[in-house]
Amino acid sequence: MTEPLLNLARPLTLETPAEHPFAEFVRILGKGKRGARGLSREEARAAMTLLLEGKVEDTQLGAFLMLLRHKEESAEELAGFTDALRAHLQAPAIAVDLDWPSYAGKKRHLPWYLLAAKCLAANGVRILMHGGGAHTAGRLYTEQLLELLAIPLCRDWATVGQALDTQRLAFFPLQDWAPQLQRMIDLRNILGLRSPIHSLARVLNPLAARCGLQSIFHPGYQAVHREASRLLGDHALVIKGDGGEIEINPDVISHLYGASAGETWDEEWPALSAQRHVKPASLQPQHLLAVWRGDAEDSYGELAVVATMALALRGLGQDREQAFAQARAYWSARNSSI
Repeated sequence: MTEPLLNLARPLTLETPAEHPFAEFVRILGKGKRGARGLSREEARAAMTLLLEGKVEDTQLGAFLMLLRHKEESAEELAGFTDALRAHLQAPAIAVDLDWPSYAGKKRHLPWYLLAAKCLAANGVRILMHGGGAHTAGRLYTEQLLELLAIPLCRDWATVGQALDTQRLAFFPLQDWAPQLQRMIDLRNILGLRSPIHSLARVLNPLAARCGLQSIFHPGYQAVHREASRLLGDHALVIKGDGGEIEINPDVISHLYGASAGETWDEEWPALSAQRHVKPASLQPQHLLAVWRGDAEDSYGELAVVATMALALRGLGQDREQAFAQARAYWSARNSSI
């Protein structure tokens, strides 16, 4: 005798899954030509807070970074991201004169800015340098020259404080104080494009230095960065530095974008050379040491060093004439030992 079939059918219950908290920010940026818009400062702060807390899926992170990259980041977004990072970081109170981000690397000329930083530090200027590693092939990065030039590599805030007290110069890799941002920078070779984090790292000024120096190579971004610093209440000086590093190119006119006490100002510096220098056939780091020690001369390099020191001194309050005179004096009287 056949057993009767049991009626196993039950009402089908459909539940809509809850939307991920970060989806809102991807939608704001990516909702079509008419629906998409930029993030407000508060929205940017909230989005970066989720990123820093590790509450974002990888697919969301890639979409978010590339949508921002395509749109181009705004001053409000950079300020909001920085608000979040500073709140998350809770850095100690360490006195710094100059915040000196170094994220681009050099490919046409040697990194003469490193000699400028060393010379300033030798004259009492406290400088925090930070960078994001060698993320692009064919470039020479600050991290690769620390040992050669006896620049302290610091891996925690305590060591940063000690280095600044003893040598007035410290290099602190981004991966050691903001590993989440370093991870985003490292996505460059996966995504195929730089992300807005390359820009953001220049604005961060984690120790609230007296002046934040910034170099932005791509035209149009300099004013955006200055505005972000103004919104943050920072004192900043932004240039289009050689190769994207904080280094004056003596062969061209330099435009300075300044922000001080909530106000903005502009200044133009003439080229220091009547004709362009020929770029070297290859980059030989030992040449930096030779010029520092006076064993070799380099017209381009020495002009770049003096002008970059003058830029820093301008950021610290001197006028252009004072800054150049002081920079030349520092360079002439340098202690050539490393």
